[in-house]
Amino acid sequence: MNIDAPSTPDDADALEAEVVAFDAELSPGVQAPSYEEVTGYTKAGNPTLDHVRDKIEQRAATAIGAEELAAAMPGNENLDEFFAKREKAAKAKLEEIRRSMGK
Repeated sequence: MNIDAPSTPDDADALEAEVVAFDAELSPGVQAPSYEEVTGYTKAGNPTLDHVRDKIEQRAATAIGAEELAAAMPGNENLDEFFAKREKAAKAKLEEIRRSMGK
């Protein structure tokens, strides 16, 4: 027998195997996720309701977290006062510009 040549099974060496038909009842009910589940969009390019709901919930959670962090920071009162003064100055400057334009 040549070592380099691939071996072919003889009839005597062949194994007997039973061919079994596929039975859907025996296979697990696992399916691949749909296009919409993976991307969050329909094939037409529209976002799914689940995708929109998730985005809204994520933004709400981010906003709540930002508020909690801002409230926990020391010296926040100073920042609020600074922002209020800046807003007041901006409104005064806008009024001055409007008066100079004659409106």
